[in-house]
Amino acid sequence: MQEISSDVIRGYNDTIILFFLREEPSYGYEISRNIKTLSENKYLIKETTLYSAFTRLEKNGYITSFSKEAENGKRRTYYQITDSGLEYYREKCEEWQLTKDVIERFISEKN
Repeated sequence: MQEISSDVIRGYNDTIILFFLREEPSYGYEISRNIKTLSENKYLIKETTLYSAFTRLEKNGYITSFSKEAENGKRRTYYQITDSGLEYYREKCEEWQLTKDVIERFISEKN
């Protein structure tokens, strides 16, 4: 099975993370696992990439974080999307549609 190159998808890591935070707060491992599942194992986000994105998204005001005790008694850092994060997510979705339209013009089935 072929995996997606991290170079190809790098610009959309924020969008992918925000996708999962639209419905409810979540934590890093859960988001990573959900990315793997939803992509059918075609994209595995590296831990360093994920936490760098959290830092960037929080710095830009797109997410906030809070600490919460998990069922096993350990504390976890949860992330939740902000209103500006939701707006940013919508903008990135529109950008993707435009990007996809442009790139598809250069993809040939004839190779």
